Amino acid sequence: MSLLVVGLSHRSAPVSVLERASLSADAQIKLLQDTVAAEPATEAAVLATCNRIELYADVDKFHAGVAELSTLLAQHSGVGLDELTPYLYVHYEDRAVHHLFSVACGLDSMVVGEGQILGQIKDSLARAQELHSAGRLLNDLFQQALRVGKRAHSETGIDRAGQSLVTFGLEQLALGGDVQDWARGKKALVIGAGSMSSLAAATLARAGVAEIVVANRTADRAERLAEILNEGSACGGGVVARAVPMDAVSDELTRADAVVSCTGATGLVLTAEAVATAVSGRVGADGPGAGGQEAGAPVRAGGVPLLRGPETASGGTAARGAAEPEDGCPLDLPAMQATAGFSVLGEAAVAGMAASDLEQHAAWVDNAPRPQTSTRAGAVTTLDPAEEADAIAALAAAAAAVGRIPERRRPEPVAEIPRPRPVLFLLDLAMPRDIDAGAHRLAGVRLVDIESLADASADAPMAADVDQVRRIVADEVAAFGAAQRAAHITPTVVALRAMAADVVANEIARLDGRLPELDDKQRGEITQAVRRVVDKLLHAPTVRVKQLAAEPGGAGYADALRTLFDLDPETVAAVSRAEDSTEKNGKNRGPA
Repeated sequence: MSLLVVGLSHRSAPVSVLERASLSADAQIKLLQDTVAAEPATEAAVLATCNRIELYADVDKFHAGVAELSTLLAQHSGVGLDELTPYLYVHYEDRAVHHLFSVACGLDSMVVGEGQILGQIKDSLARAQELHSAGRLLNDLFQQALRVGKRAHSETGIDRAGQSLVTFGLEQLALGGDVQDWARGKKALVIGAGSMSSLAAATLARAGVAEIVVANRTADRAERLAEILNEGSACGGGVVARAVPMDAVSDELTRADAVVSCTGATGLVLTAEAVATAVSGRVGADGPGAGGQEAGAPVRAGGVPLLRGPETASGGTAARGAAEPEDGCPLDLPAMQATAGFSVLGEAAVAGMAASDLEQHAAWVDNAPRPQTSTRAGAVTTLDPAEEADAIAALAAAAAAVGRIPERRRPEPVAEIPRPRPVLFLLDLAMPRDIDAGAHRLAGVRLVDIESLADASADAPMAADVDQVRRIVADEVAAFGAAQRAAHITPTVVALRAMAADVVANEIARLDGRLPELDDKQRGEITQAVRRVVDKLLHAPTVRVKQLAAEPGGAGYADALRTLFDLDPETVAAVSRAEDSTEKNGKNRGPA
């Protein structure tokens, strides 16, 4: 076994890189074809999801394989190799098996324990089988990964450690509150009709939304999804679903309370301007914190207010600019430009000062009457002139070195920025993204996308069941490796037994020539006796060599067996080819 995986995921690369490196269905097919056509690889499979892109291959050379697979990923993703390389990870042999099994169990997912990855692994195997790029190794590997994932979900509580990306995203929209309370009575727009969008629609229906509108480029798929949702509603649900064409999204957006988008589009489906138009007029009626906006808040085109930055928040620059100047100081420090979060007498006040101004201030410090400052509690603090002069000299040196004055005082707290209550909730599960990230700056809009989900899930607590799943993965990796190593020696054992059978047949034929008077019963008894002798002589060595070959480092036993019995390498290779052909015909009928 020479299994190699090269890939990148949400754990190794920022979302911006994953977004650019995403592979379309056609690109995945071409990548598989080019991989098996490359010299180091004999098998290949691609696992591409919204937060990972991995290329699996059976290679005969490690370093050449890494170089070739990395180059192919760069070529087909459209991201330059130099830019992509820092984010790539490489796993080989048992580590590669461990990685895929962990992925199948949801241990490597953005939301730990989610089960949707099993369907994606199944699709990946089916694609490789259809293109005949999966041979014995990858068929065995992916089939076993599916079984390991199912075992983890059935034998442990890994489902409690996390949930689907859709559910996690809806929880983030609800700000950690109860999703059903948040969803009740809302009108939802689902853009896309693939597996993720269908899961989102079903989850929203169960959560209690009043209406779901499905928009998709292929009208039949949108209508089918809406029909399924309505059938579910007839069995006790309360949601009403309907399908619309993609060109109706703008109109539906103005009526929607929540939007979930997951398409395969390469460009934006919803721009910030479209979202701004959709919420225009829906913000500003209820006052701050309740869906409205603050008086005097800046307004963008279309009447949608933008959130204010720290420099305009209450308690910011304007409030501190009115501070009293320092008595006797030749510089009007409080009147200088300040920045939210810093004392006017600290970094913001003296940033950009010329050296001569600093020296002038230092001279005032030296000659100023004492005491000159007070603590927050009102106690007087006497500053030593020499120490203060040295400190200001150090400030001047720092300014010359780094172009800024470091803050010497504790920063003042920054006032919280009032944000209107959201009136439109956006969940973008696509990679590359469907919704303009700039929409999150619009007042009355809450946007959750893959990037924010990654940030939110980074601190999610790990359930105790995760440790149990890790033990399952470790056991299954050891078993898979042993099975593969044992299978590696099987053609040699088969060739040895075939050679022994030929020896028996030849000797019986010679016996017939020497003793033609033997009847059939006698000849049969002799033949059986010779075969039993050969079988008993070969039984212990062949059983033991399979056991030894299954252990780590046991690959050399096949070579030793071929050398000891002078087996023809071509005979062994023919057995191996015959087994591969039989397994391919059986397994390419579809994944389990």
